Amino acid sequence: MRKILLGVFLVLSFHAKAQQSENKLEIVPDIHFRTFWMSTSYPSDFKNDFALGSSLNIGTKITFKERLQLHLGYRLYGNLWSSDLTSPDPLSGLNNRYEVGLFDLLNVDDKFFGKLETLSLGYSQSKWGLRIGRTGINTNWINAQDGRLAPTAIEGIHTWFSPNSSWDFGLWAINRIGVRGTSKWLGLGESIGVFPVGRDVDGNGSQYRGNTSSDWMGILEVSHEVNKLGKISFSETLVQNISNTLWFQIERNRSKSIEKGTWFTGFQVGFQHGIGDGGNVDPILRYKDPSDVNWVVSGKLGYSKNNWITSLSYSHLDGKGRWLSPREWGKDAWYTFIPRERNEGFGNMDALVTYVEYKVGETGLRPYIHFGFHWLPSLEDFQANKYGFASYRQINVGLKYKPNKLKAVDLHLILMNKEALGSKSLTPRQRYNKFEMLHINGMLNWRPFK
Repeated sequence: MRKILLGVFLVLSFHAKAQQSENKLEIVPDIHFRTFWMSTSYPSDFKNDFALGSSLNIGTKITFKERLQLHLGYRLYGNLWSSDLTSPDPLSGLNNRYEVGLFDLLNVDDKFFGKLETLSLGYSQSKWGLRIGRTGINTNWINAQDGRLAPTAIEGIHTWFSPNSSWDFGLWAINRIGVRGTSKWLGLGESIGVFPVGRDVDGNGSQYRGNTSSDWMGILEVSHEVNKLGKISFSETLVQNISNTLWFQIERNRSKSIEKGTWFTGFQVGFQHGIGDGGNVDPILRYKDPSDVNWVVSGKLGYSKNNWITSLSYSHLDGKGRWLSPREWGKDAWYTFIPRERNEGFGNMDALVTYVEYKVGETGLRPYIHFGFHWLPSLEDFQANKYGFASYRQINVGLKYKPNKLKAVDLHLILMNKEALGSKSLTPRQRYNKFEMLHINGMLNWRPFK
């Protein structure tokens, strides 16, 4: 990767010199300090946990002649205070799920560590651009997320093209992942299994961790603005030897006046199928069944007026086998996603979620609430229910705060509760890390040069 970066740097530097004779160098520090408080409490005999962690990214963006940019960033992590995150819960025998992910999942005893988070070289013009190296990403199924001390990032090449204001094209070629909650950069196959692996289709513990083979990923993105119809988007996420995911989305805002408010709608269709040998020729060790074929539809209807935003979303997943997208790589793309839980790993699913947000004048305060029902396959259906999750209800009460006089600072507080639906009794292993909890997240960000 270093040799490739050097070669691209020399080529693009020569091109920039040929295009413009006047030298212009801009150096901007890239500093991001983040503190995260997380705690999980249960009313029963389960083990309660908490953690206070901080991270500091120290880097810079060097821009040459407004087109060539070098981006560097190294992030330091620290476990400032926590309960014993390495000891299992005595009642269920399971390990901590949430707080341990703030730090290094590959070495849970490591209190302080560092990671070269960003090392990329980019070149851009008015209609196209190219970036190579370690960089951030925000696509439908590979994205940064916001639930840990640092974002998920990728190593590879990203190029984009915008011929006019209504069309955008993007292409990603990825060979390594910087998984949030880890200290290392991992190959694609290596990265699958860093998070809990769940059950295989026979109900036994999955064994794909360390046994998954996938060398690269390609992502194609296309979006087009259409008058009176809205924004139409399409993406294809091809993971070599594992899966191919097609995603279509159309969104529209309809507003007549500020007084009457704005209606907004969204519709999504997804299709996923297995390819290759699913990560391993041995069915016991593979991540995905190559014969899997799944589809999903998701819709959203919302209304905003003055300081209020409300929406109602619904998703339905179905097909043959499991819809799989590694939790190490990003959050769900469908509209019914609620932070602190995902609905990946199921053969069928229905979800109904409402969202309400209020802007408190010009104070910078934005309280909100997520309230959702998620109907999942039977716990005994191992093939359709990877993580042994019962149908559940989830409530997130949150508060976002961005002070008007402190533009570099933002705060985010989330209080989350999940409860199983129905009266069916669950074992301690089916409850711990999943239900009957009060889960609290408090996040503070400081970006002085953003």
